[in-house]
Amino acid sequence: MKEVPPRCDAPRATGRDADPSIVATQRLSLREKFGYGLGDMASNIVYQAVINVLMYFYTDVYGIEVAAAGTLMIAVRFFDAVTDPIVGAIADRTRTRWGRYRPWMLWFAVPYGVLAVAAFITPDVGVGAKLAYAYISYALLMTTYTAVNIPYSALAGVMTAEKDERAGLQSWRFGMAMVGGFLVTVSVWPLARLLGGGGDPKDLQLGFPFAVALLAVVGVVALLGCFALTRERIYPDEVKSPGSRAGVVEDLGAMFRNSQWWIVTLAMFIIQVRGGLQGNVKPYFIKYYIDHDLTGVFAITENFMALYMGLTMLAGVAGVFVANRLFMKWQWCKVTVMKTALLGSLVPNGLLLAVPREWWQASLLLIMLANFFHMMFIPLLFAAIPDTVDFGLKTIGRGAMALFFAGQLFALKMGISVGGGSSGWILGMFGYQANVEQSARSLFGIKLAFAGAPLVAAILVLVLLQFYRLKKGWEQKLDGGSVSMRA
Repeated sequence: MKEVPPRCDAPRATGRDADPSIVATQRLSLREKFGYGLGDMASNIVYQAVINVLMYFYTDVYGIEVAAAGTLMIAVRFFDAVTDPIVGAIADRTRTRWGRYRPWMLWFAVPYGVLAVAAFITPDVGVGAKLAYAYISYALLMTTYTAVNIPYSALAGVMTAEKDERAGLQSWRFGMAMVGGFLVTVSVWPLARLLGGGGDPKDLQLGFPFAVALLAVVGVVALLGCFALTRERIYPDEVKSPGSRAGVVEDLGAMFRNSQWWIVTLAMFIIQVRGGLQGNVKPYFIKYYIDHDLTGVFAITENFMALYMGLTMLAGVAGVFVANRLFMKWQWCKVTVMKTALLGSLVPNGLLLAVPREWWQASLLLIMLANFFHMMFIPLLFAAIPDTVDFGLKTIGRGAMALFFAGQLFALKMGISVGGGSSGWILGMFGYQANVEQSARSLFGIKLAFAGAPLVAAILVLVLLQFYRLKKGWEQKLDGGSVSMRA
């Protein structure tokens, strides 16, 4: 009989051939963790461009009414209701010599980069055709984001079965994601002005595609690096049920019956509504609400935006590092770290509502502190999804890694879109007009949207986490009967 080569070009047994007791204790190399982080560095180039740049681009550069831009941000997400579970189901059933999930980054890296640029092109057409182009280009960009990010998210769950290693991977993921976000926020604004030849809307219409193209090249290279530097080793569904392969309907049913998956996914939706709303309003908050007297290079609006957003991203990197130390080094419970971060975020966001416009330094410090706590929370929320898959396998007998992440990514994108759409509607309701001095009513709306949303989101997620059962040592407690077997 012809010998079958090992799968996933890995030196150790993988999938159903793996010895779970060996794979569960595997420690990942620094090289592989860095490689995994490159994937979200690439994803975050688009994510941060959508959250922090695209809404402002549509209203102040592209020339769409703010309410129409808000509707666009939400409407496209209903398309994701179809594409997300399809991609998740296909990814779980993909079988190649590279594994299930890694090849998606190889296949979609270049389309991802090309469509990122296309979303920032302003066609010389009428208003109706321009709006149609915005819908189509944004929908295609989000489709490629789905095709990259769902398999990428699932990848962490098959690189190792060790839960601390999985959480460590999420810290690398979001630390590198902040690097990608930092690249976007410090460079896209000044590059668009520089490459377009000025700061007028016509100049920026020319400059933004060139600026995004440079960042897209970085994203494509990072995705290819993630593919090359990572390996898939264990598939929990095969270890649990060797030789069996559930249908899509059964996998969806198992996901929807998993109470802990619902808690994590609802938390993701709420926190991303907050992220979409605050992120989309941030350029307006910096440009119109903050009243500073800086001269020189930072007197230019685009450079001041880059300063504000770049420093905020660096604070997020520090938050990821601290969360990793608390969880990995000091052995804090994952849920305890998340609750601490949410409580910590209440203070700076509450103070932002009271800080005068002229205190721009104080506003900057509070925004940095808020993002520090936010990025303590986010990596551990993502790290909870493989735990919900394991919980489903133990209680229901089913759990599909990519499909569970697909559901979470859909909640993430719906949260961003609801937040982004709400930002357009709120600004419109308070009388926002592009590229003019704002009224006192409009400025109040900008401040309320920017600082109020995180307060509401943190409180709601804190309540949700009271019902989350997968705390430190939950598997042993489940086996011992102190954690309910009901999914």
